[in-house]
Amino acid sequence: MAKDENRTKVTILTSSYRIRGYIDVLPGARVTDFVVQAKDFIAVTDAEVYEPELGGRQVLTAPFIDVNRDHIQVLAPAS
Repeated sequence: MAKDENRTKVTILTSSYRIRGYIDVLPGARVTDFVVQAKDFIAVTDAEVYEPELGGRQVLTAPFIDVNRDHIQVLAPAS
């Protein structure tokens, strides 16, 4: 099984940032199940971090970041 098959593109909103990147979700699993089973942090790869408003300035890019689950307000699959 190729690693890319597990990658799900997501947008995460916190009170301070809008984050776009990928999380590793097993094929057939729901993003909701992934979040419920996650510990304190969610690993996001190929991350792009922006100011929270739409069209906000990009503040960071990184191959990997951990996002504290307690700060997530919205997590949605991205297109």
